Amino acid sequence: MKKLFFLLLICFFNYSCINKEKIDLIIHNAKIISLDQYDNFHEAMAIKDGKIIAIGKENQILNKFSASKKIDVKSNFIYPGFIDAHCHFLSYGQSLNHVDLKGCISYEEMLERCQLQKIAVNEWLIGNGWDQNLWTSNSFPNKNKLDLKFPNTPVILFRVDGHAALANQKALQLAGINSNSKIKGGHVEIINNELTGILVDNAMNLILDSIPKESEQQNKRALLLAQKKCFELGLTTVDDAGLNKEDVFLIKKLHKSNELKIRIYAMLSDNEENFNYFLDSIGKPIKTEKLNIRSFKFYSDGALGSRGACLIKPYSDIKDSTYGMLLSDIEHFKKSAERLYKHGFQMCTHSIGDSAARTILNIYGNILKGVNDKRWRLEHAQVINENDFEMFGKYSIIPSIQPTHATSDMLWAILRLGKNRIRNGYAYKTLLEQNGMIALGTDFPIEGINPIHTFFAAVARKNLNGEPKNGFQKENSLTRIEALKGMTIWAAIANFEEKDKGSLEKGKYADFTILSNNLLEIPEDEILSTKVISTYLNGELVYGN
Repeated sequence: MKKLFFLLLICFFNYSCINKEKIDLIIHNAKIISLDQYDNFHEAMAIKDGKIIAIGKENQILNKFSASKKIDVKSNFIYPGFIDAHCHFLSYGQSLNHVDLKGCISYEEMLERCQLQKIAVNEWLIGNGWDQNLWTSNSFPNKNKLDLKFPNTPVILFRVDGHAALANQKALQLAGINSNSKIKGGHVEIINNELTGILVDNAMNLILDSIPKESEQQNKRALLLAQKKCFELGLTTVDDAGLNKEDVFLIKKLHKSNELKIRIYAMLSDNEENFNYFLDSIGKPIKTEKLNIRSFKFYSDGALGSRGACLIKPYSDIKDSTYGMLLSDIEHFKKSAERLYKHGFQMCTHSIGDSAARTILNIYGNILKGVNDKRWRLEHAQVINENDFEMFGKYSIIPSIQPTHATSDMLWAILRLGKNRIRNGYAYKTLLEQNGMIALGTDFPIEGINPIHTFFAAVARKNLNGEPKNGFQKENSLTRIEALKGMTIWAAIANFEEKDKGSLEKGKYADFTILSNNLLEIPEDEILSTKVISTYLNGELVYGN
């Protein structure tokens, strides 16, 4: 009888193995935070052809499926692949070859870093990331010292927000900029009838055409470098906020060759070449497995740090009645909105100041009429007048915000806005309440790229040093589950991609990241210690082991 029993047991085991469904990958012994509509937790998932075909308890998955590869996650935590809902992916890759000026505490330190950069004859020296708010003077630099250090080399140094730049005299000469140069929506700074080298917002356009464009090979390298960094930090989708036609063509080419794997939600730049090709010639959104082209990015105003953000009342920290400015005529935004609506494209508009936000919200409202599923977005939504929040819900407008902006700006934003107006700044909880969702990003390379920092800033409202102790305007912090959803499923909704990604569910792409900690439960002061163990895209390991 014993022999018969063991024989039957062996037959049953062999039958079970033979009849198991063959798949590509099983992930098990995991703590999977699905972020589905029920916020379910799971132990294992089965993956085939790049998609999740089953997810649930470990014994259910192991008993039903046989995989060519099986990975024991050792009880670590799995999340949907993170989505950065607003960044500058290509620009970030390009910036890796420029002088990094972030964190400079003085103009002198900025100059020292520039002098360390090796450049060829006639090559431009480009830098990014200076912030005069970190300096003792808090005032814009003047080009005079830059001219002394670099009399024959054209130099352009972009402020941290990308809305102001310092150029030396050689660069200004090559661009033909003088004391008579003017441009709508921009400011060429002149003090005592002399150029200071400061160019704000659209004034930077006067010099950009003089800077040699990156070659296709340089841009390919930039994209691949940016991808590597994103995968290392658990990002599997990025929303690139401002791409030109040739950029999109290169991305498509690299996707086809599979050199570029990361998924990209492309926001096309506001220019006629893009309008003519994507609206007039193609006439409808384009979507592949890894590239989604269905939105345009506009700039309604500048940044708060460079006082280009357009405010309803003047800035609080300057003697002159300075309000900032709109970067284009209102008529341009109206006509563009009508054009996009007609072709089924999403409108995404950078709006920092409360006046700019009100202008764009009203334009959106006049076209959208009421509740809708067009998913038009207000990018940044940093300062909103208390009477205007309701327009987000009334017209189904999605706020796309960057939590680390709040913790980077908090020390000086109150000076720009004053004690009363700052209360409606960086109001993420209030914005979330309008539609029950919010999309989170970083705006990298303006801010750091790490999504764990995004999560920490959203939840704790503190900077990386853990300051302020009680959080900045803590009433507008997000809960942990809200912050996670803002980086995953809500960001996917903002991209019209919630059927493909954003949560770990049957039928969706197997895009996920394995982290060392449970972000929903770990003590707040340990969140920043969280490490990315592995990142998977389409069930393929793209970082880690």
